[in-house]
Amino acid sequence: MDDPSPPGSVRSRLELQAIQELLESQRRRVTALANRDRTDSPAAAHPAAPPAPLPPSGQEVLDALPVPALLLSPVLGEDGELRDARYLSHNPLARADAVSRFPQGSAPPWTSPALLLERFPGLARTAVPRMLADTLRLGTPQGPETVQWLVCTDAGPVRINDEVRVALCGDHFLLTWERGNRLRMAAAAQQLVRTCWAEWNLSDDGVEPSRGFRHMLGLADDAALPGLFDLAAAAMPDSLPALYQTLYDVILRKRTAECELRLRGRGNRVFRMVAEPVRVAPGSLVWALRAVLIDVTTDRRRREAAQRSALEAHREHERADAVAAVADTLREAVLPHFQDELDAYGLEAAAVYRPDARGAGVGGDWYKARKLPDGRLLIALGDARGHGLEAVTLMAKMRYALGGLAYTEEPVERLTHWLNEVACADGSESTATAIIARYHPERALLRWTCAGHPRPVLVRDGRATQLPTPDDGPGLSLGVLPGTDYTATNTPLEVGDIVLMYSDGLTERRPSDPDQDTRRFLEATERCFEEAAPGAGHAGLQDYIERLVARLDGPHRTDDATLLALRRIGT
Repeated sequence: MDDPSPPGSVRSRLELQAIQELLESQRRRVTALANRDRTDSPAAAHPAAPPAPLPPSGQEVLDALPVPALLLSPVLGEDGELRDARYLSHNPLARADAVSRFPQGSAPPWTSPALLLERFPGLARTAVPRMLADTLRLGTPQGPETVQWLVCTDAGPVRINDEVRVALCGDHFLLTWERGNRLRMAAAAQQLVRTCWAEWNLSDDGVEPSRGFRHMLGLADDAALPGLFDLAAAAMPDSLPALYQTLYDVILRKRTAECELRLRGRGNRVFRMVAEPVRVAPGSLVWALRAVLIDVTTDRRRREAAQRSALEAHREHERADAVAAVADTLREAVLPHFQDELDAYGLEAAAVYRPDARGAGVGGDWYKARKLPDGRLLIALGDARGHGLEAVTLMAKMRYALGGLAYTEEPVERLTHWLNEVACADGSESTATAIIARYHPERALLRWTCAGHPRPVLVRDGRATQLPTPDDGPGLSLGVLPGTDYTATNTPLEVGDIVLMYSDGLTERRPSDPDQDTRRFLEATERCFEEAAPGAGHAGLQDYIERLVARLDGPHRTDDATLLALRRIGT
């Protein structure tokens, strides 16, 4: 409402013009009806003579007042200042008010004459003594003022909260009150629920507003009250069609209607406007429009924010699904599916992979088993840094790099050194851990290196032990420091031995420590073996590691989990 100038677009000007013409047409109708009634009235041609006045008595005037009232006389001190007021009389509404406020018999009856402040000492600490003195001194009515005080009765204290007025009545005071300061409470209620209302006269643009009307619309206390066209001129262009339809329905169709009204200016407030017709008589012309305005700005902004969040969440979900689809396709293309292809090497292999659901279902875990030209077997398992498509891309890069390097027939410690150089050259974000091994079938020997990864576990006759650390300790993770050397460990395998390689996502608990995580893995491995030893063939080995992963997996997991199992079955 701070900027009442109309919007500048041609369409907005046309919509405002339509609203103005609608209001002016109704004004002409109401004016014509008023002029016709004045012309047709018999009283206009033959005015009635005024009735003879009948002088009422003082008590009759008191009884006719529509609010509780007391008639008091001033009690002055020797200095001429007001000291108290003496009760003289009251009207029936005052008696009814006292009966409704105080428990029966708890308050003493009025006896005339009685001093007001003597009978109710609590009034002395309110505005009433000052109002009485100012009325006597200035000769003008005082109030309304809110007066709150406690009356001590036989049944306990009673709180009084009234809006009091004092006026001179001859040489006496007329003290009246209304209960609970209804206007103030109504204004407070409007602010609490952010609601106001008004009635617009369609013949002269007069406005009868609620007490909080200006405040709700962001107007100054002395600002002119806006007419219906003023509201339209202050509205956002997108509100004008709905406002016109509401005015049309109320004024011409004579029915209740509502719309959303967005006002320009301070805060760009949004109101829900519910309007109804006010008619001269049932079924006749509408001569006023009554409307309630409810400030729904906060609700609308919350709804718009929720819609934006939902849209963003939907887009993020679609993006995650797309990433997952690409990553799954890439993983499916690069990770092997073991059946019986390693039988010629005297080995069986099985693998279980569980992605981290929080990372769009994809991660950086990888494993590999490849036949080499020299008749040996390359076996590796690693964990690339991060989650999502970037981790899968790094995983594929490391896996393919290792596959190419392995054709050089260099020892595994040399392969690990070269793979570290590849990771370091790719940037500081390309870090990974890995176990890289070569199996020599002619000697049933597994020769392996460790690059920052959990060491493999050997299961022999149902007993699980972690393979020993290389002589100079486990090597650094890949991609941390160029020029790093790695040491290989030789592990002979007997028929029936099972070697388990796994990623830390399968065992890690937070907070915990690696040693405790390893012990938990060893205990679970032996427990699964005791419950049911691995059956023969690839299917038996696969069943065993599936049961092991199920025992270790759970809601605590915060990373991908991968388990690769190798079992020696013969020469």
